[in-house]
Amino acid sequence: MKSGIQHAKSKFQIPNSTKRMVSTLCCFVLLALPGSCTHGKEKIYKKSRIMMDTVITISVVSHSEDHAERAINSAFSEIKRLEALFDFYSPDSEVSRINKHAGISRVKVSQDMLAVMVKASFVSDKTGGAFDVTAGSLLVLYDFSHGIKPRPYAIEKRLPLVNYKAVHIDRKDAGVFLEKAGMLIDLGGIVKGYAADRAVETLKREGILSGLVAVAGDIRAFGLKPDGKPWKIGIKNPRAEGKDDILATLDLKDMAISTSGDYERFFIIEGERYHHLLSPATGYPVRTCQSVSIIAGEGVLADAFATGVFIIGPEKGITLIEKMGFDGLIIDREGAVHVTSNIREKIELEKNFTRHNGS
Repeated sequence: MKSGIQHAKSKFQIPNSTKRMVSTLCCFVLLALPGSCTHGKEKIYKKSRIMMDTVITISVVSHSEDHAERAINSAFSEIKRLEALFDFYSPDSEVSRINKHAGISRVKVSQDMLAVMVKASFVSDKTGGAFDVTAGSLLVLYDFSHGIKPRPYAIEKRLPLVNYKAVHIDRKDAGVFLEKAGMLIDLGGIVKGYAADRAVETLKREGILSGLVAVAGDIRAFGLKPDGKPWKIGIKNPRAEGKDDILATLDLKDMAISTSGDYERFFIIEGERYHHLLSPATGYPVRTCQSVSIIAGEGVLADAFATGVFIIGPEKGITLIEKMGFDGLIIDREGAVHVTSNIREKIELEKNFTRHNGS
């Protein structure tokens, strides 16, 4: 059977009252289907489900289809558990409980929520507030399903509610308190990477030695494919006319990659693109980048830094990525490609793209 792109750009409408849209995939996994390119009896088994408002695909290498299925199902169960905790729109989630008690009282949270909030705070500090989970109070002003932007006065009214330093985290007793009434945290820029990390941990506990978890544009890989090669990942061309067009490919082993782009959730009014990657300082979409891909050891960090670097911009963004010891690729507003020095010779760009001078 032929190998090829297994994750295509797709949009699914989730049938619920909030009319949330599934995110467009930002990275593609290039892999062989079960039964091809195998040594001995090892094969790649994979399953996809719609969860966390997106398409999640889990691939594992195993000698046994039954073992592979049990492990994959366990990983999906873990993701489902996390989805219930972090769902911004569910009134029963921990995120909603924290938001409901903003300015009122501290909320006791699970260890998963505590871990994510601690990571979010770390990334906010390192990005100078470019990544800020309290931007949720701004994000809800935009209607991406119907292409409606907020009025300037509505944004100005909410800006005082955006401040990651007003989120108090009690690490000892696992508590979270939002300082001001009306503050809203939205963990959409970090939890998919965290879910990929936890799913990989689950697969390893089930005895899987090699696999890949793709939560839309947040991908975590471990081990090698049956042919002894790393997992091949394709990064989407953010201005692709074809749904499967890719800009670059790279090998991934025991690492995570996350991509944030201005084409995931957006609408265009009078030639201006309004997307979901908002500046916490202004409340408006940032237009210095088209997409940012971060490669790191943890999916949770790759996910959050991809968002933060998008807000920061290409020049300062590349500097920050390298300072953090990560690798990355940034497509700026003009379509120029900026790549960190460590992967400059390892990443394969399509012939239509050239690297920006100096990066």
